Amino acid sequence: MSGFDRRDFMKLAGLGGVVFASGLSGLAAPAQKAWATEGAAQDDFFFVQMSDSHWGFSGPPNPDAHGTLQKAVAAVNSLERQPDFIVFTGDLTHTTDDDKERRRRMGEFRDIVSALKVKTVHFMAGEHDASLDRGAAYQEFFGKLNYTFDHKGVHFIVLDNVSDPTGSVGAAQLAWLKADLAQLDKEAPIVVLTHRPLFDLYPQWDWATRDGAAVIDALMPHEYVTVFYGHIHQEHHHMTGHIPHHAAKSLIFPQPAPGSQPKRTPVPWDPAAPYRGLGWRTVGAHRNDAQYTIAEHPAIKA
Repeated sequence: MSGFDRRDFMKLAGLGGVVFASGLSGLAAPAQKAWATEGAAQDDFFFVQMSDSHWGFSGPPNPDAHGTLQKAVAAVNSLERQPDFIVFTGDLTHTTDDDKERRRRMGEFRDIVSALKVKTVHFMAGEHDASLDRGAAYQEFFGKLNYTFDHKGVHFIVLDNVSDPTGSVGAAQLAWLKADLAQLDKEAPIVVLTHRPLFDLYPQWDWATRDGAAVIDALMPHEYVTVFYGHIHQEHHHMTGHIPHHAAKSLIFPQPAPGSQPKRTPVPWDPAAPYRGLGWRTVGAHRNDAQYTIAEHPAIKA
């Protein structure tokens, strides 16, 4: 997106978002020089993160369960500037034991998001999409469970911590990750996209990755890593050493804060403030000062 800069992003964020600066701040001078070059504003970009639409869910606490996703798509389409791409961090559909119904939901989800103006959408699975059949149906509709892509000097890594029903990344994928990282400079900017948190946020509620510590250990030697994930249905920010982790809101219902109540039950619908706690975010990558600017947006355009 030629000419997109921080001022443009702040204008975009003013559409109802809450701005949070994160990611690659505090770069040492050599890395700053390596990443930020003359005319780097031309290489600035932003993307949208959407997550946890649970298509196929019905009933409390969202009386508009069959309409929220479409309204979120419309809200993203209404952005004055369209993002370079969109990432969808899992639980595209709601779980079902019926293989035929699972595929029907995935087909419907795919048809709904095909209305997005931006046609470059990077999907990843959530446990609702993939844990019952190890991602077989998901891969028929959306492709690989783990992969990488690059955009304007940033290396993106999509990790699968859901198709294994134990909630693990697994030895084979960990070896794949290490081989990928070995090809990168230690000061290369890296974004990791995954569904479950890679750290032990609240294992009692399945808010963890069983072998997440091994993933973080593999990432630690790299100076400029940022993780974006879903699963917990709320905005959350956490640091493991120098690595920031940012959870996204859901498009179906919010969940309570980690450990704030005895059981993990969805936050009730508030008729006085419908869609409260639901949303998506824009993430601006600013190469001149090596930061990401995160802006939270409500699921439904006002």
